[in-house]
Amino acid sequence: MAAVSERSASSAFAAKYGPWAVVAGASEGLGAAFAAALAARGLNVLLIARRAEMLQAVADRLRAETKVEVRTEVRDLARGDLAAALGALSADIEIGLAVYNAAYVPVGDLVSRPLDELLRVVDVNIRGPLIFARALGAKMAARGRGGIVLMSSLAGYQGAPRIAAYAASKAFNIVLGEGLWRELAPRGVDVVVSTAGAVRTPGYAKTASQDAPGTLDAATVVEATLDALGRGPVVVPGAVNRVARFVLGRLLPRRTAIGIFARSTKDLA
Repeated sequence: MAAVSERSASSAFAAKYGPWAVVAGASEGLGAAFAAALAARGLNVLLIARRAEMLQAVADRLRAETKVEVRTEVRDLARGDLAAALGALSADIEIGLAVYNAAYVPVGDLVSRPLDELLRVVDVNIRGPLIFARALGAKMAARGRGGIVLMSSLAGYQGAPRIAAYAASKAFNIVLGEGLWRELAPRGVDVVVSTAGAVRTPGYAKTASQDAPGTLDAATVVEATLDALGRGPVVVPGAVNRVARFVLGRLLPRRTAIGIFARSTKDLA
C-alpha cells in the first residue's frame, strides 16, 4: 500500500513539475542529491555544473539507476552568457522545475580575500540565480505551471563573520525568492527558498572539522525542500535548525545572533 502511495505521489509531482527539471550546480553534494531525487520522482533531468568529470559521474549513475533521460551541460555559472545558454538548452524541452543550487563560498575575513573571489560570489550566488529565475520562470508563467527552488542558508538571516560575502548573497536569495513566490503563485508557478543549515557534503567536509548542531544529510534537505513546493515561500529543513532560526531571529538581539554565528564559523578553513 505504501509503495502504491509513493508511486501516486511521484506521478502527481511529475505531472505538475515535469517533464524536465534543471539542476544548476549538480556535480556533487546537494546538487547531485537533487538530481537523484527528481529522477526518482520521474522527471528527466538537465544537469549543469563546471566540473566535467564529476558531472558525468552523476549522470552515468542516474542513467544506470533510473529510466529517465539525462542531459548534461558543462558550464561555469559565473559566465556572462548564462541567459542565452539557458534559452538554447531549453529550446527543445519543457522545463517544469528549476533548481539553483550552485554557490561560491570564500572563507576568511572579507578584507583579506582577493577582490576577484568576492566578485565571483556576486556572479555565482546573486547574478546566477537572478538570471536563472528570470529565464526559466518566464516560460513557466506563460505555460501556467512549474516550480523554482533557490538554495539559501541560515547564514542569510544575519551577518556571518568569515563568510560575510556568502551570507550576504544568501540574504539576497531569501528576499528574491519571497518576492517571486508572491508574483508567480497566481500564474501557477510555485517558488520555495530552502534556508538550510550545515549539510554533509564534500564541500562542507573540506571546511569544517566536525558537524555543527543540526547538520543534515543532503538527501534529507532535498526531500524537505521538494516537499515544501507549493507551501512556500521559505522552508528551514530540520527541527534543530528551525529552533535555531526562531531563537536567533525572534528572541535574541541581532548583535547577539551575529556573535553566536561568529562562534560557529570561526574554525572554518
